[in-house]
Amino acid sequence: MSQFSHLDEQGHARMVDVSSRAETLREARATASIRLQPATLEQLVTGKLPKGDAFAVARLAGIQAAKRCSELVPLCHPLALSVVELDFAPQPERGELVISSLCRLRGRTGVEMEALTAVMVAALALYDMCKSVDPGGVITDVRLLSKRGGRSGDWVSASGTDA
Repeated sequence: MSQFSHLDEQGHARMVDVSSRAETLREARATASIRLQPATLEQLVTGKLPKGDAFAVARLAGIQAAKRCSELVPLCHPLALSVVELDFAPQPERGELVISSLCRLRGRTGVEMEALTAVMVAALALYDMCKSVDPGGVITDVRLLSKRGGRSGDWVSASGTDA
């Protein structure tokens, strides 16, 4: 089996040994959306939800999730992230809020899982903050936008969008 496979010689799952890889700057961006009723989206954007400042809660939840990704996703390496950013872009014409993340570090493995985990947990936190007024909210379109660094090089999603 390949040195960088999640399978050992017997075909059992294992954490990939990245100790021989060079440390490089690595970065990943991900996105997710949450679809809400127009009135709920308005309450969210104006800070008038019954549960308070949903963006602050979601930002902290996403950052904490990225930092703890190795505890949530099997075989992920624990990483000392140097940057985790979350941004929120209301799209009222589409009835949704777009959540974007950026994760960065200098290390031996990528941060794609951390970026994806950040947006997914931030979306869950927003859903939780909105569910009392809009239990029909839908979390959708979770995807990696781009990655930079590492052995496999840079990658940008087919849509060409790199938020």
